[in-house]
Amino acid sequence: MKQNILDAMSQRILLFDGAMGTEIQKFNPEPKDFPDGKDGFNDGLILTHPEWIRQIHREYLKAGADCIETNSFGSNKLKLDEYGFGEKTVEMNQKIAALASEVSSEFSDKPRYVIGSMGPTGFLPSSNDPDLGQISLSEIKDAYALQAEGLILGGVDALLIETSQDILEVKMAIEGAQEAMKKIGKKVPLIANVTLDQYGKMLLGTNVQAAYTTISDMGIDVFGLNCSTGPIEMTPSVRWLDEQDDLKLLVVPNAGMPENEGGHAVYKMTPEKMADALKDFITKYKQVRIIGGCCGTNPAHIAALRKVIDEADRK
Repeated sequence: MKQNILDAMSQRILLFDGAMGTEIQKFNPEPKDFPDGKDGFNDGLILTHPEWIRQIHREYLKAGADCIETNSFGSNKLKLDEYGFGEKTVEMNQKIAALASEVSSEFSDKPRYVIGSMGPTGFLPSSNDPDLGQISLSEIKDAYALQAEGLILGGVDALLIETSQDILEVKMAIEGAQEAMKKIGKKVPLIANVTLDQYGKMLLGTNVQAAYTTISDMGIDVFGLNCSTGPIEMTPSVRWLDEQDDLKLLVVPNAGMPENEGGHAVYKMTPEKMADALKDFITKYKQVRIIGGCCGTNPAHIAALRKVIDEADRK
């Protein structure tokens, strides 16, 4: 029987995978590759090109990842509604999770974990924006509850709320996930990430201290930081979080700060430089139990992170 992921991270540093979207782009998808020709509907590839997603998961696992995230970043009901698939939220998330579980089962050298990815809805309930702020909290919670239900039924080992820009949305996602667990009668570990800019604040101005205080006592198991910046910019926030000596921490940065080249975001931190930066986190901060890569990272970055974790374990 596979060790619980929380027990595993208490004994060793766990390694997440890298970016999904940029790996999908390597297949040069065209509108015809997506369900109903809906260009950019990456999560919908579970229906049209599941072999692409299998290959991406497999490459990250070969690179040494302990955990792979499901290709469900945009599969809450509110996002799926935009593509006409909202009524299939549970079904799609279950399929996406089952595919990741199937691939992870191919690797028997050590325990591998499937993490249910739950990205933002695209709304900002804390704002007064006439478009993004005009949505009820119950709608957001229900959207996440359906997604979490599908992911749990599909066999994930943990749920991950990630790339969150609005702390109120994070609260609703946590409540929705807990509602799904209660409905199904199965509890899985819950990880809640926030996304901070280079000044340590979320999009609407919430700083890391306020974000942590707001959700740390809501029953989450791990608090994390992901996306937006590289590891260097995350350092002050990671240091403060580690000083709280409370929840286990996840740190999943981009491959450096994005640079604009021809209207496109480019991430230039090499695997070696990123590994050196994250090595500091796992050697200096005892609460950091999970590292991985977000935008701009690929299997080469994950292989470099695997090396620094293994080296730290040998000391």
